[in-house]
Amino acid sequence: MKTPTLVLFISIIIVCFNLSMKPIEEEIIKKTPPEKKIDVAAYFWPSCQNEARSKDKLWGEGIGEWEVIKKGKPRFEGHYQPRQPLWGYLMDDDPKAMEKQIDAATDHGVNVFIFDWYWYDGQPFLEEALNKGFLKARNKDKMKFYLMWANHDVPGSMWNPYRYKTDEILFEGNVSPSDYKTLVNRIINKYFKEPNYYKIGNKPVFSIYSLEELVQSFDGLEGTRKALEYLRSETLKAGFDGLHIQLVGNYGPNNSPSLGEDYLNVEEISKLLGASSVTMYNMAGNDYRRGDYLPYLEKASEVQDKWDKELTVPFVPVVSVGWDNTPRYLNMGKDSIIYFNNTPASFGAGLLKAKKFVQERPEQPQLMIINAWNEWVEGSYLQPDMLNGFGYLEAVKKVMQGSENDN
Repeated sequence: MKTPTLVLFISIIIVCFNLSMKPIEEEIIKKTPPEKKIDVAAYFWPSCQNEARSKDKLWGEGIGEWEVIKKGKPRFEGHYQPRQPLWGYLMDDDPKAMEKQIDAATDHGVNVFIFDWYWYDGQPFLEEALNKGFLKARNKDKMKFYLMWANHDVPGSMWNPYRYKTDEILFEGNVSPSDYKTLVNRIINKYFKEPNYYKIGNKPVFSIYSLEELVQSFDGLEGTRKALEYLRSETLKAGFDGLHIQLVGNYGPNNSPSLGEDYLNVEEISKLLGASSVTMYNMAGNDYRRGDYLPYLEKASEVQDKWDKELTVPFVPVVSVGWDNTPRYLNMGKDSIIYFNNTPASFGAGLLKAKKFVQERPEQPQLMIINAWNEWVEGSYLQPDMLNGFGYLEAVKKVMQGSENDN
């Protein structure tokens, strides 16, 4: 056989082999489930806005909590205070400022904002960041959002220690039954019905910060169950397939997951109240926010594992950027904050662990949470600053664009 003929013969065999393999390859592709996309949510603390009631009761300069953040003082050599935003002092109720934030978030892998949402004295509070800022942004459809009902008391000295010197309660987290019905109507019709409200299986996700205040409002767990069942039934009436209730837990002093000081059996409580998932606001709880970020991160992994073992409902992991609450607490020192190994690289390691936790549980919502987008006053924010630039956002992008086998 001459060489050209041999080459032609081999070419024909290769073509025939490729054609015969094509249906098999197509069948393999059909049967191989695509890797599920993980949604990355970040808590949004809407304090930097010029809402009338917050200006009257808390921050009189008209720039919201930037007033307190700007007054941060270094407590030791190398302490980064005051925190300085790379973008300047953006206002949360400015739609143009919000457009900038939405673009930066989505460009780096954050596709959901969880807005801290308040209801005090029969009316919403700090809501204009959502109404005038986010929902008026021209690019709002790029991003999903959901509410975390921050139903806790507000001591004046916590949110503005320069104006209030005592723990005088400015707002109480408890709600009356009549208030609750108004609240339910508002969140369903004003927010759940927004096209970009975050849903899991056509069930709007609604997070609740404090189980203790909720139980106090409704005179016990049974009253709380009925209250949440009312919210669920009204959501069904509005045309949704149900409601995804997300309870925010903590890590208690008894070294156990907790949904409130008096309610330590988290599995029974989550079943009784019909919770769909449990998460946290900060990773690892309050007692571990001391000094070095790496032990804090390691404790967060232990906390995730304990929640996972104690619950039959999914646990949604949280990764905190950091912790430095000194602008709010004028006597707080070095032993009360995270200041060592608190870098984008360390944070990225935490994200990798959370991503793996979610990927290993494909049956649960593919969701992880970051604290936070803009908790400047607590030193836990993704927004770029003058120290790290876009470092923390780039860490999110790198981890979430990485392969499933990253380690």
